[in-house]
Amino acid sequence: MRGALIAAAVEEFKNAFTNVRIFFATKCNTDPGVLRVLHTSGTRFEVASVDEINTLRSLGVHGQNLLFSNPVRAREQTREAARAGVYRFSVDSPEELHRVADEAPGSCVYARLATGDRPSLVPSEGKFGIDVPGAIDLLVRARALGLVPYGITFHIGSQSLTPGALTAPLADVHAVLAGLVSHGIRLQMVDIGGGFPAVYDRPVPSLAAFGQVTAAGIAQLPYRVEVFAEPGRCLVAEAGTFRCRVIGVARRASGWWVHTDLGVFNGMMEVLESAGELTGSCVSLQPTCDCLFHPLRGSLVEWLLMHPRWGFLPTKFSSQFIQDAFVFGRIVVAMIRDPLGLSHTPNRQSS
Repeated sequence: MRGALIAAAVEEFKNAFTNVRIFFATKCNTDPGVLRVLHTSGTRFEVASVDEINTLRSLGVHGQNLLFSNPVRAREQTREAARAGVYRFSVDSPEELHRVADEAPGSCVYARLATGDRPSLVPSEGKFGIDVPGAIDLLVRARALGLVPYGITFHIGSQSLTPGALTAPLADVHAVLAGLVSHGIRLQMVDIGGGFPAVYDRPVPSLAAFGQVTAAGIAQLPYRVEVFAEPGRCLVAEAGTFRCRVIGVARRASGWWVHTDLGVFNGMMEVLESAGELTGSCVSLQPTCDCLFHPLRGSLVEWLLMHPRWGFLPTKFSSQFIQDAFVFGRIVVAMIRDPLGLSHTPNRQSS
């Protein structure tokens, strides 16, 4: 991973989303080196597990600078997070609200809105979120339980290619804020979630385009609030390179196949999750100066660099759980420092 590219991506995001506080989606990449660069660059962090909290605390990140945005947690997760200083928790059901009241009394809660079937390459909705009346009811109940009705959040799905996907959720946010006023409740925070795209093998909308839609929606809210965002892949996906080994090359009825020890279950899960829409390029490391595929027919190339990288890196998959129809052998994948100078200027469309 190249720290300079991560830091540059953070600055690009700050410029695109003015007055928006960044909470990096830690589940996107839990490598301590990556998190350290992000911390130094001034980001805070969104977490989905106590393991992530412990990793961040080991790097000097305080619990007060974390959001726990996974709205469904085991009781002990909420309890241990609160003990670590986390005081802001997402909820999307009365059951979760009562668990927070039991395990983290007095905490701040923010309700997660459902966004429906928003266009994105890796959809994440359906399993989380409530509608506008449900969010209002949940935050009113929070006050009665001794919790602080703190904010509202949503998520448009990962690798979203449509800045306009933010418009309808922000209109729902307006409805929640306005509806709570009659209950004597004014929220402090609106969290626009993540889903902002990284560049893979095709142009994507600029972050500035997403920022403009966000600013327009926030300007329409009935009163001023702090605005948070939870970017993931757009900060880190373009900063690293996979190094993998070619195990074998074979000619099948369907054509030439290159078998590597990097597959969908130990590094490229999003190829499955996006139905093949997220793809990247391959570059041979040695020992050829020709294009990738022809030398491989003679098994001359032993190592490959996969670039661009995948946004979400499953760093804790079991090394035994890697075999599928295309991948065999021992994992020797490592993140390396771009020895061929593969880094490039992000290809984002102008806003």
